[in-house]
Amino acid sequence: MSNENAVELTRTLLQFDTVNPPGRERDCAHHAGGLLEDWGYAVEYQEFEPGRTSVIARAGGSDAKAPLCLTGHLDVVPLGTRKWARDPFAGESDGDRLYGRGSSDMKAGVAAMLLAAKGFAGKLAGTPGVVLVLTASEENGCIGSRHLAELPALMGKAGAIVVGEPSANQPYVGHKGSLKFHAEFRGVSAHGSMPELGENAIYKAARAVAALEKFDFRAHPHPVMGAPTMNVGTIEGGAGVNLVPDSARIGVDIRTVPGMDHAALRARLAQLLGEAELDVFSDLQPVWTEPDEAWMRRVFEICNAELGAAPEVKTASYMTDAANLLKVYRGAPTVVLGPGEPQQAHQTDEYCSMERIRQSVALYEALIRDWTLNP
Repeated sequence: MSNENAVELTRTLLQFDTVNPPGRERDCAHHAGGLLEDWGYAVEYQEFEPGRTSVIARAGGSDAKAPLCLTGHLDVVPLGTRKWARDPFAGESDGDRLYGRGSSDMKAGVAAMLLAAKGFAGKLAGTPGVVLVLTASEENGCIGSRHLAELPALMGKAGAIVVGEPSANQPYVGHKGSLKFHAEFRGVSAHGSMPELGENAIYKAARAVAALEKFDFRAHPHPVMGAPTMNVGTIEGGAGVNLVPDSARIGVDIRTVPGMDHAALRARLAQLLGEAELDVFSDLQPVWTEPDEAWMRRVFEICNAELGAAPEVKTASYMTDAANLLKVYRGAPTVVLGPGEPQQAHQTDEYCSMERIRQSVALYEALIRDWTLNP
């Protein structure tokens, strides 16, 4: 219907520098929002701080059925330390590859959703309709979507969610949850030659790391996601080799599976770490929709028809904004489905297949059509 311009729109979005930090999504958000307004969508902007702009756009609406939500993020990760062979913001192409920071993760998905929405401009009155949620600051802890989830009057309702994160156009039925924290250990400083006069915070941290390495989640592996995981990713402390360190800190990344109780897990960790001060900076539930749920079956049927092959039941290895959006769109079945290549996310010389971008527009259009015109 409208996929001929999807690659060009992706290229345009790549030219907005939304590297996070600092983000600066405002110009990109207003460009996307301006297009949607031109196509007849009701558009609202929300900033959790100046320049950090998310977009909420709607068309249609029905009392009988909530709209379909299509969501993606506008920010991208830093370029990294390795030199790029391509201009990361120019949208250069070579064969089927469109290069640029955010090409796969995930401005191609955003562009495809926008073009799919354009295809239904003026056709959604009296239908359940759609809501597009384009977020700021997904790449730094899903901060934008967390802010939106605290604004239920702004967000309204949604009956199902399509997340355009990179999946090579394969439908993922969920992803693990996230519990991330820093643990701070306090000690007493003393001269390094008289350690008996001090209290070594690094020793405390080291004992905690050893205990965490043996931590038993007491959780059954999920049939698709597998087992929960824990990684101690950072450790820091001490001011000099000749000082007994009076502080040390570790950073921990836990990924959870459905059925785990985050509150109970946090309580067990607090007990294990004892006197450490815990700073939990991410606490997001897993996202999971049963593959035999009615709408998810329709998603698989549509993907089968568009892709010419029956998809496997898979989940994403990464987090998405869906974990926050489900706080306001409670119970909505959720699929992660986007044109980007999962392995290209955060890579130097990141690229996306242009054919997949075009293909994803057709997928999104089919999903919108199925939701809105076959209520």
